[in-house]
Amino acid sequence: MNERPGVFITLEGGEGAGKSTAALRLTALLREAGQEVLATREPGGTPGAEAIRALLLSSDTALTAMTQTMLHFAARADHVEQVIRPALARGAVVICDRYSDSTMAYQAYGMGVDISAVAALTRLIGLTPDITFVLEVPEAISKARLKSRGAASDRYEQMGREVMDRIAQGFRAIAAAEPARCVVLDGTEPVETVVGRMRDIILERTGR
Repeated sequence: MNERPGVFITLEGGEGAGKSTAALRLTALLREAGQEVLATREPGGTPGAEAIRALLLSSDTALTAMTQTMLHFAARADHVEQVIRPALARGAVVICDRYSDSTMAYQAYGMGVDISAVAALTRLIGLTPDITFVLEVPEAISKARLKSRGAASDRYEQMGREVMDRIAQGFRAIAAAEPARCVVLDGTEPVETVVGRMRDIILERTGR
């Protein structure tokens, strides 16, 4: 565990894995228990980072994999310094929908950016989550969930199967390399079950 008053929790996984829904439910559950909880997301979380998010998700502008990587880290640097660190310093639980593992999985494993370069940028940011939950779902369920949203697909939802397979392999490799931090959960289970498991793990590991 990092030595700081607050607890930093991230939710990771591929498209349609259920991260955003689980993050909302977990936030509500912890607040009901009396915790101060900051719910945020990446890319995003500050006005500047949200502007970068709009560019990253839009498929109207072509961006190389390296350009995407640098934009993600620019948004992350602003987000961490302006929002996440201050919340942790005052003792809050921070729940972030995606963080640096997504950049590693998508841009490095999925799109071929050098892994060591992404790792170096991650070290430069200098903030590691206390607990990372990685949600996994089969491709068929991922596609069905994305289709049910009814909205236009963003840049990352339009990636082909081979890229998405590499991204999934990337998340597994990250989780396997850091078992003390990462917990892989079955995203096909009911959200109440998934969030209940998260809550138990947070209490077990942090006492919060």
